[in-house]
Amino acid sequence: MQHKTPTPLPGKSGPSKPGSSSNARRTLLALTAAAAFGGFAATALTQLVEAPLAASPATPATLPAAGALPTAVAGMPMPSLAPMLKRVLPAVVSVTSKQRVRVNTPFGDDPVFRRMFGIPEERIAQSLGSGVIVDAKRGLVLTNNHVIEDADEVSVNLADGRTLKAEFVGSDPDTDVALMRIPAENLTAIPVADSNQLQIGDFVVAVGNPFGVGQTVTSGIVSAVGRNNLPGAGFQNFIQTDASINPGNSGGALVNLNGELVGINTASYNPRGSMAGNIGLGFAIPSNLASGIKDQLLAGGVVRRGTLGIDTQDLDARIAKGLGLDEIRGAVVTRVYPGSAGALAGLKVGDVILAANGEHIENAEALRNFQGLQAVDTRVTLDVHRDGKLLQLVTGLREAPKALQGMQLDARLAGASFAELPESLRRQGLSGVLVEDVARGSRAAQNGLQKGDVVLASSTGQFSDLGGFRAAFASTPNAPNALILRVLRGRIRGDLPMR
Repeated sequence: MQHKTPTPLPGKSGPSKPGSSSNARRTLLALTAAAAFGGFAATALTQLVEAPLAASPATPATLPAAGALPTAVAGMPMPSLAPMLKRVLPAVVSVTSKQRVRVNTPFGDDPVFRRMFGIPEERIAQSLGSGVIVDAKRGLVLTNNHVIEDADEVSVNLADGRTLKAEFVGSDPDTDVALMRIPAENLTAIPVADSNQLQIGDFVVAVGNPFGVGQTVTSGIVSAVGRNNLPGAGFQNFIQTDASINPGNSGGALVNLNGELVGINTASYNPRGSMAGNIGLGFAIPSNLASGIKDQLLAGGVVRRGTLGIDTQDLDARIAKGLGLDEIRGAVVTRVYPGSAGALAGLKVGDVILAANGEHIENAEALRNFQGLQAVDTRVTLDVHRDGKLLQLVTGLREAPKALQGMQLDARLAGASFAELPESLRRQGLSGVLVEDVARGSRAAQNGLQKGDVVLASSTGQFSDLGGFRAAFASTPNAPNALILRVLRGRIRGDLPMR
């Protein structure tokens, strides 16, 4: 089959020039592109294909790499957190805790049933968190209490790959601070800053090890300081930041731009739950508070707190009007225990405490929170409203009791020990004391008391905490004929007569 040579199209003036056939093909290509992509594409292609073939080659333009940032702007180098983080990252560790949990079955402890269905007596529950090395020489690591609470074994994974078994030094559930020690050399610690110098708007960086996937870094600013109104937490003086604090970041470091520790990351708040994502509400324990708890745990393994030794209630509109107050703010004193710091200061029933050491007191909970964050013997200046006048009273806080043995109070409570109600429960609206333990076969056990009960009230008188519970018995010279405790057990309330 013969191929015919196409006849060139004649031009308007004279014979066609060499290369006109090639130009025609290019024009045809341009028109085809126009049908497919529109007039704009056709115009561009036409200009391209009709360009003179002998044109001098242009110098190709150099295109910047996608996503590249300049190394300098106006002669100034771009800021970077990298130099600071090189110092900080080795001091942030991953914390793994393991706990043996008993596996319950509908048939109790029947060994035949367990063997038939292969049900073990216990399982190992494992959780992950973060920690901060604050003393390289002694191997001290700060973390959150809730990261290692009730753990049977805790291990620490260092940034250099080492995994070490941690020694538990002590913890304070009411501030969610725990202290561990690791036996290692060549550690890196984070220098601790004065968190009282933090201001709203300061830049901060949160470093942690969420989910055990490796270290993460998020940045933001300080949104607030002195936050103390989170539900379900203990004594509070939180730094609020919009830096993301993800699950697993608990116990990690919040640092300033100098790489100094300003807080221990402890919580993120989202009404829809932690899986709903970050909404810019992260909270950290100030470094000053965490350092104070650390020093007390090192000194004696327990945290000693100061107290005024008073009972208070919120100021409402009716009481404010009766006392001649224009503002509904403050804590009204309802009881002053003999020999307490409040009694030595001269506090009286009916006084309204408006401020403590310059810190505004909005209600009774705020006053209790203030006391819970103070050490024993702390000097406190109270701004008080009394009989239409404002006055200042000064006193030194005394130690709040940690626990009481039932036998010290009444023989019918022998075998039971009582402790302060966890602050997390108080923030759920409860007041009273916690039954910390009950000895098997003791008189208290025979009377029906159980470990974990919350004693809300007693026939000996009103009380709101452990000091008040003790004072209620002390105010009754002789043992009452009928001793009845109002007890909360789970969600059930009832009265237990002590015989």
